[in-house]
Amino acid sequence: MTHNLKLTNSLTRKKELFKPINPKSVTMYACGPTVYDDPHVGNARTLVVFDTLFRVLKRIYEKVNYVRNITDVDDKIIEASKKNKKTINEITEEVIKIFHQNCKSLNCLKPTMEPKATGHINEMIEMTKSLIGKNFAYEADGHVYFSVSSFKNYGALSNKNLEDLKAGSRIEVSKLKKNPMDFVLWKPSAEGDPGWESPWGRGRPGWHLECSVMSEKYLGKQFDIHGGGLDLIFPHHENEIAQSCSNNSSEKFSNYWVHNGFVTINKEKMSKSLGNIISITEAVNKYSGQVVRLALLSAHYSQPLDWNDKLLENQRSTIEKWYQLYDETNEEISLEVIDTLLDDLNTPGFIAKIHELYTKANKGDEKSKKHFNSACKLIGLFDLNKNEWENLKKNNKDISEDFILKKIEERLAAKQKGDYKLADQIRDELLNKDVIIEDQKGKTIWKFK
Repeated sequence: MTHNLKLTNSLTRKKELFKPINPKSVTMYACGPTVYDDPHVGNARTLVVFDTLFRVLKRIYEKVNYVRNITDVDDKIIEASKKNKKTINEITEEVIKIFHQNCKSLNCLKPTMEPKATGHINEMIEMTKSLIGKNFAYEADGHVYFSVSSFKNYGALSNKNLEDLKAGSRIEVSKLKKNPMDFVLWKPSAEGDPGWESPWGRGRPGWHLECSVMSEKYLGKQFDIHGGGLDLIFPHHENEIAQSCSNNSSEKFSNYWVHNGFVTINKEKMSKSLGNIISITEAVNKYSGQVVRLALLSAHYSQPLDWNDKLLENQRSTIEKWYQLYDETNEEISLEVIDTLLDDLNTPGFIAKIHELYTKANKGDEKSKKHFNSACKLIGLFDLNKNEWENLKKNNKDISEDFILKKIEERLAAKQKGDYKLADQIRDELLNKDVIIEDQKGKTIWKFK
């Protein structure tokens, strides 16, 4: 199919025409969450940006394989387990459940695959053994380190040489390393911490290794797009390239590297370490998933996005206005209408075009009305029908959309297990809160009394 999708490639620092390896099966990998705490709005931006790119790719190509991993073994998870006096599994399962509910609230499509790191330990051990055998890595007292000096292109993604990276980065100091920049592939696990038997003793994988292994397993040694937040360029993505290209004797790992900018508060990056985070759940409960999603798309993905009440109130007004012209159309939007979106996923430009379509449709232009609705749905809006949206607006009870969707999900799981007593209890619990649910054609809809 002819198109002109262009993406800014962080590796070349240029906007390039997207040319997939195989147009019949496009491949994309995005770094998913490390599940130790509730995801925040900064994490949501990555989710929504790559969900939108996934939707655009699906519109253009017949098949898109989108893999988004879950890191469920990590030092931060171990720390959270000890701090909260919960098991590792309790922490990870709890956060994964919240994460999936957040994805649903933001109307993110399910990726093709969502592998967990702990399900791929054997492959990680094999890649580590292979890198040692090829003299790209070395063992030291139960640790295995990748030797960055063995990879000639190290620093290409971050556009820095090794000395610059050394000077400007916070690196783990260890006497076991041959070079301060060498990074861990495998490390010993303390007693009581998660660990697996390996040729180097009981231990666990390094974070960078996980993504190299999972992307290769599900997408191949070379694939089309690798995405993530701007903060992952170095060291995470730089290290992925070094591992994978060294192991596969290849020049390229991913052909296009796409990175989204930070969400900021008062121009300062939103991060757990700074303590200025707003959880996705909190934002959705206050404004609704659609409003949060539109806000996240209101700036170009590569630019910073400052999060504030004025931004959210503006997006809420926009959504309320747009719902006046909502209809159930599922008509596929033409490539001519989405040309702005094809220019490096220019969502602010596309939103401006939706405003134009709304103006024409509001004057009675039926074609513009269809294009308007299709355009909104393409970027993940209008996941609620008009009645559901009106019900949400009218709700002044102490109950959130997130809570309702979570309960509907729990009821569905109960029915799938044949536990109809629990399913009825959940239905009655919602009814007591003046929420009526109805099963219709394979989906459950809800409304207030």
